[in-house]
This record gives sequence, C-alpha cells and structure tokens, in this order.
Amino acid sequence: MLLVAILVGTLVAGIGSVWLAAALSFGALARYTQHMLSLAAGALMATAFMHLLPEAFDSQASAHDLFLTLLLGLVFFFLLDKAELWHHGHEHHHHDNHPDHGHAPHHSHGHGTAQIHEHAPPQPGSWAILTGDSVHCFGDGILIASAFMADMRLGAIAALAVLAHEVPHHMGDLMVLRSGASNKRMALVKVSLAGAVTALGGMAGYWLVDLLHDYLPYFLVVASSSFVYVALADLIPQLQKRLTLSETIAQVTWLAVGIGMVTLLSGLAHSGH
Repeated sequence: MLLVAILVGTLVAGIGSVWLAAALSFGALARYTQHMLSLAAGALMATAFMHLLPEAFDSQASAHDLFLTLLLGLVFFFLLDKAELWHHGHEHHHHDNHPDHGHAPHHSHGHGTAQIHEHAPPQPGSWAILTGDSVHCFGDGILIASAFMADMRLGAIAALAVLAHEVPHHMGDLMVLRSGASNKRMALVKVSLAGAVTALGGMAGYWLVDLLHDYLPYFLVVASSSFVYVALADLIPQLQKRLTLSETIAQVTWLAVGIGMVTLLSGLAHSGH
C-alpha cells in the first residue's frame, strides 16, 4: 500500500507538474504565471517550516545534527546551482550576453518563467536539459518517498509541494525545447518522460529509506533545505520587482494562500496522529 501511494504521489508530482506548466506556458492560464510563483514560494516555505522540519525534530535525532544537516543542505543546493549556471553559461554565452537571461531555462530548480526569451535561437543542448531534468526528478522522487515513509499525509503534502515548485522549472524547459526544432507536442512528451523519472526515484527512495530508517529525519531535513533554497533563491527574487500597489497586494495574497493551504493541511495531518 505504501509503495502504491509513493508511485501515485511521484507520478502526480512528476507528470502533473509538466502538464500544469504546459497549460501556463501555452494555454489559457499563461496570464497567471506570476500568481503561481507566489503560491509556490509560500507553499514551499510552509511545507519546510510547518511540516518537514517539525517531523524531523520530533525524532530522537539531536537538534544540533539536524540544524547542521539543514545548513549543509542549503550550501549544497547553492553549489549545485553554481555548477549548473557555470556549465550553462559556457554552453550558451554566445547566444545571449545578458547576465540575467542566459541561464534561466536550464535551471536545476525553479527559474525560467519571467525571463525566457520568446525569440531565443535554436538550442542545441535540449538533451542536456532533459538529462538534468531527469536527475533532478529522480531526487524529487526520493524526497517524496522519504516523506511518505514518515507519514502518509506528509507524503501527500510533499508531493504537492514538489508539483508546485517543479511547475516554473518545467515552464522554462518547455520554452527552451519549443524554441528549438521541437513543436509543442514533442516538447511536452520529452519533458513528461523526464518527469516520469520521479516515480523511479520514488521506488529507489522506498528501498533506500527502508534500509536507512534511522536516518529518516536527515532525509526530511535535506528535503526542507531543498524547498527553502528554491523558494528564497529562485522564486522570491523573481517576485521582487517594482509593482503597482494592486499587483503587490495580489502577490502577497497568493503567497499567503500558499502558506495558508499548507498550514491548514499541516493542522489536519497532526490532528490525525
């Protein structure tokens, strides 16, 4: 039953996020992209601080070790970003000299919505993007599995949080593939296949976490550091623009909705314990 739940959660997060990204990129929802970023940022931070971290700190693990894991996790994701940007800058610096644009579509986490060029030249690195996507989705699958192992409801919430933070990332990937030779449908199929790798990560996570059950709190803290990093380093900077009062109110409202949704679910999960 647990393995079935993990498979369903990982497939919903992995493929659902791609289809939602396609709706926002190509479909009727395209005008709501900024709202989705605010919602995702709020949901990610609340998931880390209201769910994953409390669950980890409820265990027998020492607070010092868990905080150290959180710190190392944040530094690790920062370095991962650096490596990604550096690699991507070397691949594409001749396409675009603007420092803010060249890396966005290939970002390992959440970049790639507001800054995408409509008129980007054909990208030769689409398979590199899909490979990076697949590795990232595999990691997401392990994180979702570890949350399910701790608590069924926590797993469901983690799957929804991954879905939310993968949407802007997949939007970037779809834009890049679209700007190459691919048509919309091929771009969607390719990114969906990469998203499906989340389920493989979920299965690997199921066996891995089972073998390393005593380390579950550390898996949860690493998941938290991933979510906090994505929210603060990727999503929030895209929202820090000079806006009109009504746009700012809308932004803060969607951020609050993201936090509120997760906090409400958190209350339900803990009352069910």
